[in-house]
Amino acid sequence: MRKHHSPQGEIHRLVHHSRLLEGNRLNDPAVRPVYVYTPHGYDPSRRYPLMMDLVGYTGTGASHLNWKPFGYSLPERLDRLIETEALGPVIVVLPDCYTCYGGNQYIDSTATGPYMSYLIEEIIPFVEENFSVLPGREHRAVFGKSSGGYGALMHAMMRADVWGAAACHSGDLYFEYCYLRDFPVLLDQIRRYGTVERFLEAVWSKEKLSHGESHGLMALGMAAHYDPDPEEPLGFHLPFNLQTGEIRPERWANWLRFDPVRQAAACVDHLMSLRALWIDCGQRDQYHLLWGARMLHERLQQLNVRHTWEEFDDDHSDIDYRMNRSLPFLYEAIRAPFDEGGA
Repeated sequence: MRKHHSPQGEIHRLVHHSRLLEGNRLNDPAVRPVYVYTPHGYDPSRRYPLMMDLVGYTGTGASHLNWKPFGYSLPERLDRLIETEALGPVIVVLPDCYTCYGGNQYIDSTATGPYMSYLIEEIIPFVEENFSVLPGREHRAVFGKSSGGYGALMHAMMRADVWGAAACHSGDLYFEYCYLRDFPVLLDQIRRYGTVERFLEAVWSKEKLSHGESHGLMALGMAAHYDPDPEEPLGFHLPFNLQTGEIRPERWANWLRFDPVRQAAACVDHLMSLRALWIDCGQRDQYHLLWGARMLHERLQQLNVRHTWEEFDDDHSDIDYRMNRSLPFLYEAIRAPFDEGGA
C-alpha cells in the first residue's frame, strides 16, 4: 500500500507522577510518559471527545507512534480518518502501562499494580487538566487489541460509569483456549531454570528472549493479574502443581472470574448502559481467540446487550487497519456537535 500523507495532528509527550503506582511490588516506575494526540487544527476554545488506546501485551503507548512500512501508525491513521471525514476531530491518549512481566491486562492487582484505577483516577483527570476535553462518560471511549482489547472490554464491563463506549479487537476471551497452552511452556522454563525466581532473574537480565521464555513470562504475568496474593512469596499463586503440572482447580477458578465470557451476565447493567460496543476477531487468529469472541457475542445476544460484532479474514497480527471501522463507530457514539460547545 502506498501511503497517503494527510494534514498532521500533534503528538504531545507529557510526564505524569503516579501516586497509585508508587511502591508497586515490581518496583516498576511511578513516573511515566503519557502521549496525547490532538487533531490538526486543534482549538482549545472547543471541547473534543476523548479516546484511550490500550496496546497489546509486550507493548506500551509509544509503540503505536512508530512508523510502519505499508501501514499507518496510530497518529497517521487518525490523520487520514479525520481528513476523509470518516472520523471527527478527537483527542486520543496513549498511556504507558508496561510492567516487568512484559505487558498489562489493565486491571487492578496487588502483584502488578492498580492499573485500572491508575488510568481512570489519574490519567483521565491529568489529560482533562491539560487539554480541552468534553467531560463525562458520554464523551469517552476506550479501545485496544489483544490484551488491550481485553482491557478495553473489562473497563466497559466494570467501569461503565467512566466509559461510554468501547472496542475490543481480538481480545483475550475464553481462558481455556487462550491461556492453557502456555502452562506447559512455563513449566518447561521453570524446570530448565530450577525455580520461578531463577527464571525471572534470567529473563529480566536478557535483551532478547526465546519463544519459550517470552510465553513463559507472559503466563506468569497472567497469574499475577488474575490470582494475586500479597502473602505469597511471588505475590501471586501459580495455577498448577510445580512437580506434576496438574492444574489446581481452586486457583484456576480465580482466573475464570476475570474471563469476560463468564462475567458478561454479572456485568450486564454496565454493558447495557454503553452507548456503543464493538467486538471483532480474525477467523484465522493463531491464539484461537475467535472462539471466545463468538461465545461472548452469543452471550451478549442472549442478554440483549446492544453491540456490533464482526469476523474478518485474517489472523492476530498486524490488524491495526481494523481501527478504520471501529474508531468512526466509537466516535459517532461519543461525539458532540459544535453548537453544543463540542468538536
